[in-house]
Amino acid sequence: MSASFIVQAESMEVAATAVSRVGGHITHELGVINAVGATLSPAQQMQLPDTVRLYQNDAVEVSGIKGLDTFYPTLIGAARLHDQNITGMDVTVAVIDTGYWQQRNLNNNTDKDGRVLAQYDAIADSFDQWGAYAESDDHGHGAHISSIILSSGQAPDGAYNGVAPDANLVVVKAFDENGAGSYLDVIRAIDWIITNKEKYDIRVVNLSFSSEPQSFYWDDPMNQAVMRAWEAGIVVVAAAGNRGPDAMTIGVPGNVPYIITVGAMSDNYTPADGSDDILASFSAAGPTVEGFVKPEIVAPGGHMLGMMGGDSKLVIEHPEFFELGNFFTMSGTSQSTAVTSGIVALMLQHDPTLTPDEVKCRLMSSARPAVNDDGSLAYSIFQQGAGMVNAYNAVYSTATDCVNQTLDLTADLDGTAHFWGRANRDEAGNYYIMDLDGYMWADGYMWADGYMWADGYMWADGYMWADWASTATHINAWVPQE
Repeated sequence: MSASFIVQAESMEVAATAVSRVGGHITHELGVINAVGATLSPAQQMQLPDTVRLYQNDAVEVSGIKGLDTFYPTLIGAARLHDQNITGMDVTVAVIDTGYWQQRNLNNNTDKDGRVLAQYDAIADSFDQWGAYAESDDHGHGAHISSIILSSGQAPDGAYNGVAPDANLVVVKAFDENGAGSYLDVIRAIDWIITNKEKYDIRVVNLSFSSEPQSFYWDDPMNQAVMRAWEAGIVVVAAAGNRGPDAMTIGVPGNVPYIITVGAMSDNYTPADGSDDILASFSAAGPTVEGFVKPEIVAPGGHMLGMMGGDSKLVIEHPEFFELGNFFTMSGTSQSTAVTSGIVALMLQHDPTLTPDEVKCRLMSSARPAVNDDGSLAYSIFQQGAGMVNAYNAVYSTATDCVNQTLDLTADLDGTAHFWGRANRDEAGNYYIMDLDGYMWADGYMWADGYMWADGYMWADGYMWADWASTATHINAWVPQE
């Protein structure tokens, strides 16, 4: 029986030739990673030359959890920026998800101008015939994520519902009505975004989904595409995943060390009181298999209020979370990722010259960790990273050269060098950061004497300090709201 694969070679053309020579059927062109998608029988697989690499086309699903909150722009400091006219104007965010739901607060910015620049269906490899504003989200997750990032709707007091209410939107559909997708479709989506980056001035891509790792970060074809996007100057924001709270549960592509990976916190239903905020129990924790600290930051992700159509699959399955005005309550690192993508749009409006590394540096250096009354960390760095995001402080941060300094993205992509992080595990199974004297940032700072835990060392062949995760991928399970 034939199955779907990713076939990678020194170029996309070489991969396509190899598939054609054995009689396989090419389904996707994936130039971003020098590969093609193909259906191959077992006999055809065996006939492929040793010079190509073969990956199973695995399933990927969106990270949504049922869950109430309209206060997150205020909670993260974005409302203060809105008052200063920092609203994400002229910054384009691409959202790879289940599609688009047409609603005026998503269609238009605060000036009532249309801001959906394009809509691409990576599953069908086509633009929708009805244009950028066509409804394509039968599931609801994509609408919810876009709503959190950039809804221009307003609360009774005039506060905006979205984090970056004037940002532009590019919709890229890679997940179906069940919230399911494949590596092939996600990679094709990323390839399209990189190709059209200049046309739509795409500065941010939101990846509110995850899959269980099956290899080192550099060997995963989706991760390779994600690294290409970062190399192209696009800020990539990815979900940590919802398989927490255990260690080493970060998903793909959140395990890529270069990008911004986001965990989730909850305001404990008291948005005006930060003293009782908690880490969401479902939020995936690091380190990664390669020893990198993940997530980098955490953001609101519990009982998040966003918009979606009343006939969406999520609403039909969970009507108890559907509110008047087409609002739906969900929890998950998908939602915390959307919050962070909105913050990045605010940062790039304020300073359009920022590189992806500079954005990541300022987000992390301006975050604040949860601490106990005695100043000790309430959660480990493998759970909260640098801490809770703060949009206001991130926008006005001047930090620089504080992330990815000892990594080499070009060498990583070329395959000439790979890297491992500073995390390790002792004989008792406890995780720690090598060469650290005491905790790092009880006062909110990540570094002691210039030491940067976000960076890494050159990978030593054969080095392994943890067992492999299961090779199977699965959906991030729904959990009770937090």
